[in-house]
This record gives sequence, structure tokens and C-alpha cells, in this order.
Amino acid sequence: MASTEQIEDLRQKMLQERDALLTAVRSIDDGVAEIRPPDRDGEDGWSVKEQLVHLAQMDARYRSWCERALAEDNPDLDTPPTPLSDPPRYDFDAAHGTSLQDLVAEMDRQRTLTREFIDALAPDDYERRARSRLFGELTVLQWMRSYYRHDRMHVAQIEGRASEYQPRFLNGEPDQRRRR
Repeated sequence: MASTEQIEDLRQKMLQERDALLTAVRSIDDGVAEIRPPDRDGEDGWSVKEQLVHLAQMDARYRSWCERALAEDNPDLDTPPTPLSDPPRYDFDAAHGTSLQDLVAEMDRQRTLTREFIDALAPDDYERRARSRLFGELTVLQWMRSYYRHDRMHVAQIEGRASEYQPRFLNGEPDQRRRR
């Protein structure tokens, strides 16, 4: 069972890391937010706008995985693929046709849904498990911690520096390069 301290730590870190992300984004104008670093691959080659779409998508994705962990005993999240309970309003291909303000608003909407989900969890719920081919078996608390760590990683990317956090994929990082 998750302790009161662990739950409060989760809430605080989610707020702190998202605030750091928004601070980094506020200093960027719409045109600059569409520039892809030409010398980088994978996620490192995404524009700021593409990163914001990705963050909104992953907010919804992690939440859907956790919802499924609560509904089923240790589900395999890949079979069948877990549908998003409330998909983001913008997809990756629409990133550059959408204002930075609208992308931030969608990230906020998704995070509000996540905070409401967290507020509804009982301490025992955090121990429920789900597994995926990318990350292996994790508890709901571990999935939830992925949120703020993921934000931290993209703050570093937006600021043009190496992230201290790197996700631990079971079989190496998936190829997420955009075909242009």
C-alpha cells in the first residue's frame, strides 16, 4: 500500500516538473517552437510543439494503462492494445498547425484528468500492476512516477541539454524517429 508521504511526493513532483516544463515553454515563440534540431534523431529531433503533443498523448496513455491495471489483474497492456479513455485533441501530425497556446492548454487538460484520477485512488490502488513489452511489469505508483520523470526529460530536451533521466526500456529505446 502506498503511504501518505509517497502519494503526496507524487503529487508535488508532478506539479514541480510540469511547472518547470511550462517555464521552459513560455520563453519560446510559436515559430521557434516548430524548429526541429537538424542534427538529432528520435525524440531529440522533435520540435517543441511535437514534444508537447507527445506529452499530452503520454499523459493519456499512462492514465489509460493505470485505469486498466485497476480494472484487471496484472493486464498485458499490449494485448489487446489499451485504448485511450480520453484521447488528446491533437495528434503528432497536427503539431505545427496548432498554436503553442492550444498545445499547452491540451497538456493542461490531460494533466487535470490525471490529477483527478490520482485523487480518486485509494492507497491500495497504487500497488496494482500492469505489464508492457516496453517497460515490463510496474505498479500504478511506478507508472504514475513516469509522468514527472518524462516531463523532466523533455524539459532538458527543450533547453537543449542532456537529461539526467533516461527511461528504462526492456529491449532498448523504441525507434520514434519521424519520417519526413
